[in-house]
Amino acid sequence: MKATVVVDNIGNDELKSEWGLCIYIEYQDKKILLDAGASGLFLENAKKMNISLKNLDYAVLSHAHYDHANGMREFFQINDSAKFYLRDGCRENCYKKKWILKKYIGLPKGILEEYKDRIVFASGDDTLTEGVSLIPHKTQGLASIGKNENMYLRESNRWRPDDFSHEQSLVFDTPKGLVIFNSCSHGGADNIVNEVASTFPDKKILALVGGFHLYNKSEEVVRDFAKRLKATGVKHVYTGHCTGKEAYKILKEELGDVVEQLRVGLVMEF
Repeated sequence: MKATVVVDNIGNDELKSEWGLCIYIEYQDKKILLDAGASGLFLENAKKMNISLKNLDYAVLSHAHYDHANGMREFFQINDSAKFYLRDGCRENCYKKKWILKKYIGLPKGILEEYKDRIVFASGDDTLTEGVSLIPHKTQGLASIGKNENMYLRESNRWRPDDFSHEQSLVFDTPKGLVIFNSCSHGGADNIVNEVASTFPDKKILALVGGFHLYNKSEEVVRDFAKRLKATGVKHVYTGHCTGKEAYKILKEELGDVVEQLRVGLVMEF
């Protein structure tokens, strides 16, 4: 399989960047788009890389935040056939709290109704196609992470800490082991590896790809995380977006050649 980074925080002279993520994946005879970035930039970068998004088989949303979902309308306008798979916990209700104010950080407003015929809600351990799975969080107590991150869900005019029930892992079965994509890993990247490992106990974990939401964490927290991630035994780690530059440096110190920086245009082959 081959995965190409279409949008990330790090770009170059030709391919632009933004705070967001979008990855184009070729697996066997299937073409899959993971996330649509924070704008229509993914279309511009894909065109420059000669990636056609008109004939995709599937699109997948990692979680219900704007920096991964805001390009959805542009996707539906250019592609008139592929279904877009969201976790069944996805609603237009994600907010970030700052002081007493809460800022909306969720899906484009109205999109769930506007494109309801194109959207599929994944439930439980779901299968996208043979060898490709959508796996929800199975770790208990994730609402404590939401509370610490000041992330909340609005439900019936009430607020509760985000438990990331709208976040899912996209998992590919390859001859060398499982490859996990989770774009922000709000539920903890080490937890995610363990969740997938417990779901597929007879499979090895080959690689983890995505952001780890460490840009706002202390050095101590990042080093502790790196040790837990190393203990999972994952062989290859590709990370960027919300991981952050300083956290990436620390991960590189702790994990060495296991970890590599995501950037627009990066091609990963497994």
